[in-house]
Parts: sequence; structure tokens; C-alpha cells
Amino acid sequence: MLSIEDTTMTMSMTPIATTPIHVLFADDHPLFREALRHLLETDPDVRVVGEASDGREAIRMVTDLRPDILLLDLVMPVKGGLETLRELSTLSTSTRTLLLAAEVGDSDVVEALQLGARGVVMKQTASDLVFKSMRAVMAGQYWVGRECVGELIDKMRERAAMPAPEPRRATFGLTARELEIVSTVVDGYANGDIAQKYSISVKTVKHHLTNIFDKLGVANRLELALFAVHHRLESALHQK
Repeated sequence: MLSIEDTTMTMSMTPIATTPIHVLFADDHPLFREALRHLLETDPDVRVVGEASDGREAIRMVTDLRPDILLLDLVMPVKGGLETLRELSTLSTSTRTLLLAAEVGDSDVVEALQLGARGVVMKQTASDLVFKSMRAVMAGQYWVGRECVGELIDKMRERAAMPAPEPRRATFGLTARELEIVSTVVDGYANGDIAQKYSISVKTVKHHLTNIFDKLGVANRLELALFAVHHRLESALHQK
């Protein structure tokens, strides 16, 4: 699933024994690393296993320490965040990477997600959201700030629209009608609007969305839109 910053998250009131989240972070600014370490160490469920000053060092430490989460700065010397992500994607590691970014909406953020990052944490974000983002990612979710969701989808669609001679696109088992509904979700249609567009009931729309979620392994409309744009399902619709 994909979590949105500032979204209320329901938590159990019953104390549950948890395994510490092992965290490695990489940033080239010593003062920021020091502040981040102090912040992370305030949570007893988080264990800092190391810190790196550049991407090359981060890759070595991920390989050696196998942390649960890597907090990775986008802009670093020697080997930047995107180069680091690209190399990490070739390694056999279960480490989940959260990108640290000073600004939202940069096309580099889009590329980072396409290279395997599990989300984006803004450097100026509230401290409680840093911890929420890590727990969301550990739960198998994505974490994308509310501010960059719209631009994220727009940029992914722009990249997907770039012409290139490619074979027939995979439809992931979706029917023609399901592909149509995917297209309307990407365009921002509500369930009622989709029902009206295709002269079907809202209940039928919900049934189609449930089937689509199951086939694609996504959990909500936003994650569906990101998946659809990344895999160019809109192009697949025109090939049916």
C-alpha cells in the first residue's frame, strides 16, 4: 500500500513486542547526520546500525550490515543517490530505501521510485512522520508526500508517453473493461464518474476495482495509478 504524509494512522492500544528496525542512513553533511542519529535514537524500536557520507560507502555498508531501512540522500559526492539506487537494485538485499530530499516534485524523485526506492521523506518533515514513514515501508507500503503525488503521476505519464518501438505491452491479465477503468483512475475519475462514463453501476465499478487490485497486487487507487503509469497500461488499452 502507499501511505500519504499527514494521513492519520490507526494504531493498536495493546502493547506488542516488536523487533527493532535496523536503520542505516547516508548523507554528506555531518551536522545533518548527527541530528538524524539523535532523532532516530529517541525511538526505542529503532536501532541505528551505521551512517555513510556518500553512496559508495552506503552500498558497502548495506552489503555488510544488511539494515532493514536505508535513508538515502539524493545529492551526495562520489556516488549520488540515483547512482546508489541503481547499483543497489542489482544486489540481492532486502533493505528498503527511503529517499531523503530537500525539495518535492523533482524528476529525480520519480526516477528514484522507478529504481526501487520505497518512498520519499522530506528533510524538513516533522519528526513523527519520519518514524511513520519507516514503519509504513516496513509494513510493505510506499511513502510519498502529499505535495508531490500529483506531479509524480504527471512526470511518470510524461516518461511513459515518450515514443519508442516496443513489443505489445503486458496487460497483467486485465480485461479490456478493466483496462478502461484503470485509465479513468489515472485520469482522476471518481467511482460515480466511471459508472456514468461506461453506463454501469457504482457497485460494478467497485467490483472491477477489487479484481484489478488483486491482479496487480496494489491496495488503493493511488498505487494503482502509479503502477499503471509505470507499466504504460494506457498504451496496452489501445492495443486491445
